[in-house]
Amino acid sequence: MNIIVCIKQVPNTTDVKINPETNTLIRDGVESIINPFDTYALEEGIRLKERFGGKVTVVTMGPPQAEIALREAVSLGADDVILVSDRRFAGSDTWATSYTLSQAIKKIGEYDIIICGKQASDGDTAQVGPGISTHLEIPQVTYVKKIEQIDSGKAIVERMTEEGYEIIETPLPVLLTVVKEINSPRLPSLKGKMKSKKCEIIKWNADDISASLNDIGLDGSPTRVVKIFTPPQKCGGEMLTGEPDEIADKLSDIFKKAIVG
Repeated sequence: MNIIVCIKQVPNTTDVKINPETNTLIRDGVESIINPFDTYALEEGIRLKERFGGKVTVVTMGPPQAEIALREAVSLGADDVILVSDRRFAGSDTWATSYTLSQAIKKIGEYDIIICGKQASDGDTAQVGPGISTHLEIPQVTYVKKIEQIDSGKAIVERMTEEGYEIIETPLPVLLTVVKEINSPRLPSLKGKMKSKKCEIIKWNADDISASLNDIGLDGSPTRVVKIFTPPQKCGGEMLTGEPDEIADKLSDIFKKAIVG
């Protein structure tokens, strides 16, 4: 079984600073880690390899420093790691990012399952995984909490919903985005750490993956961050106390005054 896991390197902090000219994150001098949700995707990919055989290929799109995340993926059990990096990718939104990753996956060739974390901690859009499946024209199942079965060219998974969960059967190949309920990520082994120091990281640029220059970076991004600001702190308000009937009467009076003006 050929398993592809897409990961992202994100800032290891909630105190993120924004470049006021480009409205993009300032990553210089900020410690970076594998996106937490992607650690569950990587763990599930490794578990599938342990159950069914095959290999796990990890792909990330980012600057050269993303090599650190890929070496960590090797220490955890990934077989091949690919860094898709090019200055021309700068400014990519979720659509351009998913296009770029899909082009890299096409270059990889055959695959059975693509696994992504449900969302990235720095963007929180949950759009890149579904975007990849759209570009590749393959099925997708989001918010997967358990992979029940893989057999005869199909997979049966549990998908988390607000009311509970759904059992879904899907043909392969398929893209899955997973939630943290799916597993508990392992720690790297000593053997894995040794392997990660020596592993070869495959590096591809825009030309290597035959990416259309009109579909990457800022030119390929239909969305723009026009302005970033902190919402003003809310103040005022009133705490209503008393018995439920008294509170209801007070609320009624407040609403009446607001309507009348």
